[in-house]
Amino acid sequence: MSWPRRVLLPAAALVPLLAGCSAPAEQKPAAKAAPGFPYTVTNCGVKDTFQAPPKRVVTMNQHVTEIMIALGLEKSLVGTAYLDDTVLPAYKKAYDSVPVLAKEYPSKEALLAANPDFVYGGYASAFDAKDGRSRDDLKKAGISTRLNTEYCPSGKTSVDDLYREVTEVGRTFGVPDRAEKWIAGARAAVTANEKRLKGVEPVSVFVYDSGDKTAFTAGGKGMGNELITRAGGRNVFSDLDKPFGDAAWEEVVARRPEVVVIYDYGSTTVEQKKKRLLDDPALKDVPAIKNRRFAVMPLSDAVLGVRVPAAVEKLAAQLHPAAAR
Repeated sequence: MSWPRRVLLPAAALVPLLAGCSAPAEQKPAAKAAPGFPYTVTNCGVKDTFQAPPKRVVTMNQHVTEIMIALGLEKSLVGTAYLDDTVLPAYKKAYDSVPVLAKEYPSKEALLAANPDFVYGGYASAFDAKDGRSRDDLKKAGISTRLNTEYCPSGKTSVDDLYREVTEVGRTFGVPDRAEKWIAGARAAVTANEKRLKGVEPVSVFVYDSGDKTAFTAGGKGMGNELITRAGGRNVFSDLDKPFGDAAWEEVVARRPEVVVIYDYGSTTVEQKKKRLLDDPALKDVPAIKNRRFAVMPLSDAVLGVRVPAAVEKLAAQLHPAAAR
């Protein structure tokens, strides 16, 4: 990004300029704010005031890209990065119209080359200070930012946080009506699932994301925990004080989950993950392993994004197939 150069004038050259200052100058009217603006929002402790919707946006993770597309904002996107799995079929055409800056996160140079005025990150790692992409660094470059609220330092994530995320993104981009319409449909889907599961006994669930020496799993603060609860489950690692974290295999054995939910993404297949669990002699007496009770979720279903209402229903059908009929 080029910066304006400061030019130092010699003192003699300043005289005519100062003389001209005595004449009344024509004042330029202040730029008018767009309808619905200015809009001020505080996101994860960072306050921004927008006079108009951002026009050149880079999304740094799949689930925030899908939020933008769900709100019909793909024409505002000048770049995207970090696809975890397959984009929803309904969003594929819009996604394919957006330049992919990197398979994972772009370098700071590649990000700035896209000339964004707004960067939207799904995980805290999108704004890694070591790579020069911190929110402060980008602000100094004149770029506004947003971090998905699942990674704000706050309490447990709930569907209310999803509604807030969609509301605030809708307001930021001047499409609050689209956000309200999406939220109304999401609320109806979540309520319908609650009715289907009324009276079911929750089953204990262990999420297996990845890991060999330890189990990388869903903790109690993220959307994964909320999905399990709303789908009629009980996360055995809900006491882990973060969205994701490592757990000792001994703890998995001690907590005796009835179902293993496998997160599907990346180069390791679901079948490979199942094999790792089934072949571990230390896990043979865990009820979920003994009974081969597995459920599967794409990773992008298990984070704070527009897939959540459908993901609750899909997981509920796997945890409580009789109730889903």
